[in-house]
Amino acid sequence: QVQLVESGGGLVQAGGSLRLSCTASGRAFSSYCMGWFRQAPGKEREFVAAIAWSGGDRYYADSVKGRFTISRDNAKNTVYLQMNSLKPEDTAVYYCAASFRTIATIASTYNYWGQGTQVTVSS
Repeated sequence: QVQLVESGGGLVQAGGSLRLSCTASGRAFSSYCMGWFRQAPGKEREFVAAIAWSGGDRYYADSVKGRFTISRDNAKNTVYLQMNSLKPEDTAVYYCAASFRTIATIASTYNYWGQGTQVTVSS
């Protein structure tokens, strides 16, 4: 069993930056693919970014490429999402998730989820 706790959300002006963190408890964090998803009001949950257990493979949604960076520190059981040049359309609840797969971009392939952290970008 893995428990995930996100932090770092908040209110920021357009063009600003935030760094989200997700810390895992439980075993074998370093063996999981970790991902970030987001869900805006009235919309479905969507993929944002994923990183393989080694940190070597990373995938991003087209909407965040060049602005967001996912990284992980296996020694700290933590995955990060650095978000730069934020836009109002980035406003959503951001969720951290862990998958048994080597790399995954589809929500249904993730096995564990955090509770989410709110990110609000004002124009």
